[in-house]
Amino acid sequence: MSQGHIQDGLEHILRLAPVVPVVIVESVAEAVPLARALVKGGLKAIEITLRTSAGLDAIRAVAAEVEGAVPGVGTVLTPAQYRQAAQAGARFAVSPGATPRLLDAAEDSGLAPLPGVATASEAMALIERDYRFAKFFPAEAAGGAPFLASIASPLPQLTFCPTGGITPDIAPSYLKLPNVICVGGSWMVKRSVIAAQDWDAVTRAAEQAAAITG
Repeated sequence: MSQGHIQDGLEHILRLAPVVPVVIVESVAEAVPLARALVKGGLKAIEITLRTSAGLDAIRAVAAEVEGAVPGVGTVLTPAQYRQAAQAGARFAVSPGATPRLLDAAEDSGLAPLPGVATASEAMALIERDYRFAKFFPAEAAGGAPFLASIASPLPQLTFCPTGGITPDIAPSYLKLPNVICVGGSWMVKRSVIAAQDWDAVTRAAEQAAAITG
């Protein structure tokens, strides 16, 4: 599949909702009801990170069992993780940074890649590879909405999903920017709520996130 088609597919995923939930799961058993609660609340694209050993199996379970979910893989650091996530059923892949080796693997994986950048030079490296979308990470620590606003004019080729320190209160300041397509956040999937299996609370938080505008 050409880079253009892959980027078109990624754009469709990122436009499903203004917020992509960034999920850390401790067990496969909690992944399916959690994903169902998010989808019910309007957040279909779900980034399931590889920060725990349950990550890949959680992606596999969500892909197989949760109607309407678009599972993605997060915290991708190695080429092997791209391959494993694709086999598990992930539809998109998010990484905190973007090394040449990782970008090469992304282009061979069949997944829609959303690599992370934090500087103008890193953004230019993605533009050279015909990328149209990137994760801006860690968003708040790396300059926040003012940084993205400042590079919108010189680097119009790239549109961002800022992630890192995003809250419901500051999300609109990002979403109003012309070079932001959505934001990533974890406030609707707090560990305490997941541990309590309060799926209704997750759905309510997802509904509120899905209604955020710039």
